[in-house]
Amino acid sequence: MSVEGLIDISSDTSTRPTKGMYDAMVRAKVGDEQKRADPTVNALCERVAEILGKEAAVFLPSGVMCNLIGILVQCDRGDVVLTDNTAHVLTMEGGAPAAIGGVMMHSLPGDRGIFSSADVEAAISTSPKKNVARTGLISIEQTSNRGGGSIWPLETIHEISQVAAKKGVPMHMDGARMMNASVASGVLPRDYAAEFDTTWIDLSKGLGCPVGAVFAGPGDLIEEAWRWKHRLGGAMRQAGVLAAAGLYALDNHVDRLAEDHDNARKLAAGLDNIPGVTSKWGVPDSNMVFLDVKDSKLSTAQWAEELLKQGVSIGIESDNELRAVTHLDVNSEGINIVLNTMSAICSSA
Repeated sequence: MSVEGLIDISSDTSTRPTKGMYDAMVRAKVGDEQKRADPTVNALCERVAEILGKEAAVFLPSGVMCNLIGILVQCDRGDVVLTDNTAHVLTMEGGAPAAIGGVMMHSLPGDRGIFSSADVEAAISTSPKKNVARTGLISIEQTSNRGGGSIWPLETIHEISQVAAKKGVPMHMDGARMMNASVASGVLPRDYAAEFDTTWIDLSKGLGCPVGAVFAGPGDLIEEAWRWKHRLGGAMRQAGVLAAAGLYALDNHVDRLAEDHDNARKLAAGLDNIPGVTSKWGVPDSNMVFLDVKDSKLSTAQWAEELLKQGVSIGIESDNELRAVTHLDVNSEGINIVLNTMSAICSSA
């Protein structure tokens, strides 16, 4: 939902372009991006490839398509992808790897979306036996959505990478909120991406663009990604208008992600004053707060309904949990309003 005056903390996908971004979009030079003739799209792809330390990149309509293509260009039909049991690619992407690529997912029991090298070692299979499914890819999500915006440590990534290299299995990073992880931790995106064969960043979440993501990796895999982009209906033609938003965001909206993290911490701390409501994961790592409301007088559905009546949109994660995501459309005063509104609802319940 995106309504003027609404404080929407249901997702960082609810961001709207700023005036500066709109201006950049209007001025964009365009061409046919499918023929690689759109100069603004080309500039965005080159920029993201450089940021992530990869050979090449391709502009895609969505992060779901990025994950799917990352799997399709590295896995054969019947292969298995290892990922966390809460990972977006497993739980929220319509079973696309199986439906389109004939690829199976094997879930690992991570802690807040982060599994270990030991988990990988126990599950990975490169058996030559013809009746055993092979592990074709290891995928991690940075940050972990259902882990409350948790950040994968470089050390853990390196340990998993060593197992993958030993077994000859490639690695893919779902980098939907990698820029949040980078700003929060101080680790450069290229350092997070270094041990992954493929990765991507989302433009339509914290960076505030209306649509799009950029998938990056070795030149040969990106060439194959272009083929899958066309097969999946991802050709966008004069897409420089959208790519211009991405370039603007990379210039103007990365460092400010720290404000979103500050606001998430402010929200989590303020829950201490609302009876029966707590921050599930304590102090947020990035821009997500999962609200545990099981000890309050209202159900998650009732909380969401009452908040919406007062001009606040929040996400329902489960029977006991709400999800709040901070972003550039919600400032510190907006967080004050959210907390005051929740307090008033609690008092009248």
